[in-house]
Amino acid sequence: MKFWSSRLTLPVAAMSVACLSCIPLAGQAGAPVKGRTAGEVFKNVTTSPLKGLTVDDFMGSMGVMAAALGFDCADCHTGAGTDKVVWEDDTNRKKMARRMTEMVAVINKTNFGGAPLVSCWTCHHGKDVPATTIALDNLYGPPNEEKDDIITKDDTQPAATAILDKYIQALGGAQKLAGLKSFIATGTQGGYVQVKGGGQFEIFAKAPDERTVRVTFKDAPDRGNQTRSFNGTDGWVTTPRALLGEYEVTGTELDGLHFDAELAFPGQIKQALTNLSVGFPDTIDGHDVEVVQGHGPRGLLVTLYFDKQSGLLVREIRFGRTPIGRVPSQVDYSDYRDVEGIKFPFQYKFSWLDGRDNYQLTDVKINVPIKDSRFGKPSMGPGQ
Repeated sequence: MKFWSSRLTLPVAAMSVACLSCIPLAGQAGAPVKGRTAGEVFKNVTTSPLKGLTVDDFMGSMGVMAAALGFDCADCHTGAGTDKVVWEDDTNRKKMARRMTEMVAVINKTNFGGAPLVSCWTCHHGKDVPATTIALDNLYGPPNEEKDDIITKDDTQPAATAILDKYIQALGGAQKLAGLKSFIATGTQGGYVQVKGGGQFEIFAKAPDERTVRVTFKDAPDRGNQTRSFNGTDGWVTTPRALLGEYEVTGTELDGLHFDAELAFPGQIKQALTNLSVGFPDTIDGHDVEVVQGHGPRGLLVTLYFDKQSGLLVREIRFGRTPIGRVPSQVDYSDYRDVEGIKFPFQYKFSWLDGRDNYQLTDVKINVPIKDSRFGKPSMGPGQ
């Protein structure tokens, strides 16, 4: 598992890429059956708030926990990062994590109606043992820059629909976007830990809500293919070096794949989001931005940041749900270029709790035929 702990070195991070998925399966190894819970799929998942989660939401909760404490898998799991790992071993830290998970669930249920307002991050902030007293240098230093998941409304700002209309116009206009029915984008990918030669990626998208991102490694074919796909109803993720390898997502990760597929055709953005609100202005990389928050598929919380001058989308953050905190995924967009009258971001960065990928587009072809099989269950093998 790759987290931003200063204790991690690149070799350790490289070995840990798949650790989030590497919890031993109950029974034979392989992709978990759709609909089975984490407690049914994995060995020794007994904590009541977690054992009933879907597989993808359970893995997200492991990411929330580790990121909040600045941990790597090996901090709790015996032998993680080696070929002698014993994932189900009840280490002292794992026992403590179970108690803390139950505590967080009780606090939220008792005081906040079950909403995840208290999480592991609330207390730990990247430390094993939470601080109990503020450092006076911090008290009289710069203000805390951490942002709330739920934005505070600012009624003095333009209406959310006006900001979205400005975005649509900046991309080429509603009529032009309505004519966008499909596209294939290709380019190069670079991960948080570099791989010899990097990766090559393809994005296949078909309106209104089908999308697949497929990464291959020409100079390292033994890595297999990495894929995230959504066919309008079902979604899959492949991570060949993980124990699960390929699995169908059924929790909030499915909602995230669904929303990203809808956002690939931005002319429908006002239909893809509900319960819109506008927050206070912000800045990203020195640029003033307007902030819009809404709900996507099945209530998925999404925050969008639009460049105030150009109107273009520069950042998307969506939040998955777990009992111990929200799971953020972030996409940063830049280098918009015109393709037959429609602007596409030729650079984007996808960050999540287990890694970060940088994508540089080299070519975009619009309104081209794409086989339905591109959006189905993917193959892990090289060259597939």
